[in-house]
Amino acid sequence: MNRAKTTPLTCSMTAFARQEAATPWGALTWELRSVNHRYLEIALRLPEELRSLEPRVRELINSRLVRGKLDGTLRFQLGEAVAGAIEMNEDQVQRLLVAASHLHGLASDVAPLRAIDILRWPGALKTPSLDVESLSSAALETLSAAMDELVKTRSREGARMQEFMLQRLQTMEQLVVQAKELIPDATRIFRERLETRLKEIKQQLDPARLEQEIVLFAHKSDVTEEIDRLTAHFAEIRRVFSQSGPIGRRLDFLMQELNREANTLSSKSTDTRLTNVAVELKVLIEQVREQVQNIE
Repeated sequence: MNRAKTTPLTCSMTAFARQEAATPWGALTWELRSVNHRYLEIALRLPEELRSLEPRVRELINSRLVRGKLDGTLRFQLGEAVAGAIEMNEDQVQRLLVAASHLHGLASDVAPLRAIDILRWPGALKTPSLDVESLSSAALETLSAAMDELVKTRSREGARMQEFMLQRLQTMEQLVVQAKELIPDATRIFRERLETRLKEIKQQLDPARLEQEIVLFAHKSDVTEEIDRLTAHFAEIRRVFSQSGPIGRRLDFLMQELNREANTLSSKSTDTRLTNVAVELKVLIEQVREQVQNIE
């Protein structure tokens, strides 16, 4: 019944699944909803007859998922044959009526019991005994089928998200190639502009100190290192996408690193063309980061 706790390639954390099963005692219905979450959080709603099943349900879900907030609801509807066998426990109802009458005598403003209130009272109805163990097995089997459906849905959605992100990654790689080609020309323009500005004060400064300042400023504005790191991060992202299992946290970290390098590229750039490249990079990184938040 349990499946290995692995997922093929990229999986989304958002999905819905519903499975039904007919049993000799009635109908079972599982509804599962999952959304993104930093860790795996499971919230369950089970019928009273199957409340003891919760630890096994959690164990099964834990074996299939790693991250996400999952809401699971199990509904049990008694079959007609079983429901028709329900009888009223007259002795219990009589004791309840006597107690209600006594209470009304003590406090006349107490609302009288309604028929539905009486029938809902524990022990007011005699229900046929259920084979809880067999019903529990059926509930777990149905849950397993629902989990199969949920995981498949998460995988399909994850595949679409991966395609979207790889498209953006390809565009980012093209921008970085463009930026790399601009560096020599941008450096030349920067040096020419700087030398032109310094001509007026050249006679007033020590030549050695002037050259030192030019070299220092040129070093501070050199973006080659940022370009190299961006290229390395792109390669790592592609490698992560090729892995099996949860990759969301690793991708989130890489998005932070990409954004850091793009910001540095923008702040160090002395050429508007490089600045525009950095802006386009940050836009694409943010688009990918939004998708990564929903990756398991």
